[in-house]
Amino acid sequence: MADQAEKLRELVGYNEDQLNSSRKTRIIAVASGKGGVGKSNIAINIALGFAKLGKSVVVLDADLGLANVNVILGVIPRYNLYHMMRQQKTMREIITDTNYGIQIVAGASGFSKIANLTEEERRSFILELSSLGQADILVIDTSAGVSNNVLDFVAAADDAIVVTTPEPTAITDAYGIIKIIATEINNPRLSLKLLVNRVASVTEAKKVSDRVVNIASQFLNIKVDYLGYIYEDLHVQQAVLRQKPFLVTDPHCKASLCIMNVVGRLEKVDFKEGSGIMNFIMKLFGRMS
Repeated sequence: MADQAEKLRELVGYNEDQLNSSRKTRIIAVASGKGGVGKSNIAINIALGFAKLGKSVVVLDADLGLANVNVILGVIPRYNLYHMMRQQKTMREIITDTNYGIQIVAGASGFSKIANLTEEERRSFILELSSLGQADILVIDTSAGVSNNVLDFVAAADDAIVVTTPEPTAITDAYGIIKIIATEINNPRLSLKLLVNRVASVTEAKKVSDRVVNIASQFLNIKVDYLGYIYEDLHVQQAVLRQKPFLVTDPHCKASLCIMNVVGRLEKVDFKEGSGIMNFIMKLFGRMS
């Protein structure tokens, strides 16, 4: 791993002093065991919540099959990750500004696996990812399920948020992705958190979280922190139809208040050593080697 780290440092052109003095970007990966639980919507609104606190935020749409961050925001990017991976555009050229105080990197729909990049494409991808280190927060919206792409991004993140709903199938799939994270990812620094979306009450959210957290602790020997919940809220559905974030359209609705509570909890978590975009890149590509 030491040789791998040194190779990546040389590849990107960073020395140890530059690595330590670079901005400590916080990497937050948002995942889910299944689709349809509101993962992308949660990721976007968490990003907006951090922006409200004065943070510079980039949302990376890492769903390489069905990218939809730009759809939720009503933004039509000219370029996306596909153009960058094929070395047709740089990261700076594909980053898209929005009207909401955050930037996005649109996903590369139809692109199968980052791990399948050629050596030259991988080198270019590493160099380009390093430019995201100018942000305070990088929120990665992964694809639903447990593909290699999802595990790679989760393993390299500082915080991984698993989103579920109270539906039995969603709970089962949330536990499934936590199980795979526990067995296949070797990152003791990873902070794994559970967020319950579309709940009718605090009691319902607590019941779901207790079930998942306790089972994960008992059978997987992994610590999962209960991050919080988001109320079922008609304003969310209306915002999706309008292709605008609900934190913007209805900042005082129940769901928006829940999002700000979640962001507040994340903000109070101590920022660990070994974080930042360069460490993220080394962990990401260390898994792919």
